[in-house]
Parts: sequence; C-alpha cells; structure tokens
Amino acid sequence: MTFAWYGHLKLQQSGTSANWPLIGVIAFSWAIAFVEYCFMVPANRIGFVDNGGPFSLMQLKVIQEVVSLIVFCVIANFLFQGQSLHWNHLAALVCLVLAVYFVFMNND
Repeated sequence: MTFAWYGHLKLQQSGTSANWPLIGVIAFSWAIAFVEYCFMVPANRIGFVDNGGPFSLMQLKVIQEVVSLIVFCVIANFLFQGQSLHWNHLAALVCLVLAVYFVFMNND
C-alpha cells in the first residue's frame, strides 16, 4: 500500500506520470494495492485466532501498522532521497515497538 499511495509521487517527479489524468494514477495505484491485498487478506485469515491462527484482531492490526510504517520509512528513504530520518522519527519508532510490546502482553 505504501508504494501504491506514495510511489506515484516519485513517478510524477521523474516525469513518467506527470501528464497522467488523476483516474490513471488512481488505477495504477489500485493495481499495485491489489497485489498486496492478495497477500494480506489470506495472511490475516490464516493468522486470526478464530481461524486457528495465533493472533487476535488487535495484534494483527498492530503488526500491520508497524510493518506499514517500516516499509514507508524504507521506501521514503529509497525513492525520495531528500527525505531524512530525524530524532522524532526514531522516537516514534520506539513508541511503535512499545505498542507491539503492550498489545502482545499477557493479560492474565
């Protein structure tokens, strides 16, 4: 999803999609997102505790958010070289790690 949402901005910067109509950019993004959905929907079904998986709904969502943000950081730094990480970004990453810790804590 990250590439679908932000990759088109790089294509616009490079001039590849600068003249595309908005509907063309949307269709391109949906095509990319479709591939990700083909992996994510089955993974969530398999991983969900009610389907025999090990994760609760909340755990699946936190995992998805953390993975999305890590992928975003990689893509932003790879595609948009002028974007840099600062201390507050690292502090936010620490907060995400804490979120993962808290959502996986045993509530017993």
